Amino acid sequence: MTGTASWATYPSLRGRTAFVSGGASGLGAEFVQQLAAQGMAVGFVDVDERRGAALERSLRDAGAAVRFLPCDVRDVPALQAAIARTAAELGVIRLLVNNAANDHRDRVGEMDVALWDDRIAVNVRHHFFAAQAVAPGMRDAGGGSIVNLGSISAHIDLMDLPGYITAKAGVEGLTRTLAREYGPWAVRVNCIIPGWIMTEKQLTDWVTPEAEAAIARNQCLPQKLFPDDVARMLLWLAADDSRSCTAQQWIVDGGWM
Repeated sequence: MTGTASWATYPSLRGRTAFVSGGASGLGAEFVQQLAAQGMAVGFVDVDERRGAALERSLRDAGAAVRFLPCDVRDVPALQAAIARTAAELGVIRLLVNNAANDHRDRVGEMDVALWDDRIAVNVRHHFFAAQAVAPGMRDAGGGSIVNLGSISAHIDLMDLPGYITAKAGVEGLTRTLAREYGPWAVRVNCIIPGWIMTEKQLTDWVTPEAEAAIARNQCLPQKLFPDDVARMLLWLAADDSRSCTAQQWIVDGGWM
């Protein structure tokens, strides 16, 4: 997490509760930290128990109200139970961040039914059931914000990601239909579409000199993008400042698309 001294502060977030999936590392960890810095109570889940527990410990030591629960989002009942426990311990969830995903590379010819179903489950199915779980509480509390994480990959020429790209395109459609369903409850549903974000995983596994050349060639802005660039958009969509914005795609990609 970068320093927050020059960041905007959103008073409407203070004292509310957020739930973040995939919150132990990468974008998710940045989201958890930045939401906590705004004075939110934050529950988050991840399959990485070591990193999740370490992040929880460090934020609690700094005085934040956070709760980590180990959970595989492919296990929908376990995810629903984690959401219910977060609400019981930290308060009604007013912000849901559907972030958990896995961009593992898969060749089209090697995909089978089980692998296809797994990619859909980890990248889009849990978005729906998490939203379904939090929406009634948001309604009763007077409204809320659901933010789904899409991906630029659904719009550019990448290969070896058939399940991931299909799921991320589905996230955009899901965002629009849920926004229509939940709008009467004052629940906003938006989709953030990040570009190539320099998370630890991306820097370790995929950012080669050739990849850096592709970034320089395709982005309008020359700088690399980092998790805090996406978090700035998330905070605004979480806050009441964006109260009239829903069913939209918010692109943070340096001008690639």
